[in-house]
Amino acid sequence: MSSLAALSSSHFNGGCLWKYQDELKVGKLRISVTSMASSSPTQSLEFRDGKANKLDKLRIGVLGASGYTGSEIIRLLRNHPHFQITLMTADRKAGQSIESVFPHLVTQDLPNLVAVKDADFSAVDAVFCCLPHGTTQEIIKSLPTNLKIVDLSADFRLQNIAEYEEWYGQPHKATALQKEAVYGLTEISRKEIQSARLVANPGCYPTSVQLPLIPLIKSNLIEVRNIIIDSKSGVSGAGRGAKEANLYTEIAEGIHSYGITRHRHVPEIEQGLSEAANSKVTVSFTPHLMPMSRGMQSTIYVEMAPGVTTQDLKDHLGNYYEHEEFVVLLNNKEVPHTRHVRGSNYCLMNVFPDRIHGRAIIISVIDNLVKGASGQALQNLNLMMGIPENLGLGCLPLFP
Repeated sequence: MSSLAALSSSHFNGGCLWKYQDELKVGKLRISVTSMASSSPTQSLEFRDGKANKLDKLRIGVLGASGYTGSEIIRLLRNHPHFQITLMTADRKAGQSIESVFPHLVTQDLPNLVAVKDADFSAVDAVFCCLPHGTTQEIIKSLPTNLKIVDLSADFRLQNIAEYEEWYGQPHKATALQKEAVYGLTEISRKEIQSARLVANPGCYPTSVQLPLIPLIKSNLIEVRNIIIDSKSGVSGAGRGAKEANLYTEIAEGIHSYGITRHRHVPEIEQGLSEAANSKVTVSFTPHLMPMSRGMQSTIYVEMAPGVTTQDLKDHLGNYYEHEEFVVLLNNKEVPHTRHVRGSNYCLMNVFPDRIHGRAIIISVIDNLVKGASGQALQNLNLMMGIPENLGLGCLPLFP
């Protein structure tokens, strides 16, 4: 097994901040890590005065490794000091090497892809499930109960199983597990995530929307009526499957609105905002595909509570996220741009006064594949395993 000391030479790749040496500078912190596989003993990780002792690698499975979120999980995990990929599945690519599916991973020493039915979960401590919506519930239900699981599909995000059936067109197939699942918006639900076995990783649009809105709603700074959300995403948000609507000639040199009034992220957004408001919240939400590979911007129009100013909104968001590494409120009139978060786990946001009195405009940007999917998933698993949540996520944005 590898220790921190053994990682000192080769993990300064891909523009990432982390360089692992004998000492891990994370301040005065004591954390316990439990390996969830029955064959692995409990390991103790102690952080005292910036020094870490040895820790065995935790073994990670990636289910659905041949998709965009799967490849992004792999990229991020290769810079993680305590996680090692020991299992990758892709039913249609079973038997192939990962570089045959993603040539950019040719330099990585990774196991070959296998079908889920042939996977050996006895040698795995935790799983990232990157499978399509509607296929995940039965698979997760069949996994060993000692595994920690982060599910990147939508199959466990909606607490109301009737609502899931309404929006996804099929009955929920793991209702008992749904009661156990924790919704993993990291900065909002950190305490619940830490003690969870199964985390439902949020969707990309809901992440970009809820991070700015939930703190404002909880503090009664904005009205919960007349919230208008205009969101735009890179084409990778539609997945890697071959679809005519996603062809270059269909997407390039234009904007593609879709899911108007019926996008499946609507109930997820409304669920989070309603919980924050302690009352039913209904929003107007329209998503658009943009002719770019990755990136997401949500422009949100809100009505402020009586006597509240845009500066009040900014001050509250600034205070709320002051100690958060991955959520950043920009200064003054700086406008968030998707190109400034590309490849990173950051969410940048800012608040602007509308020309209409009493209204404000909030702009929030993320990389839909990182903070909107795989990066937040890794952040969540770090928490679930009791280690610093920023490990493996120190990659700076790619620019230009």
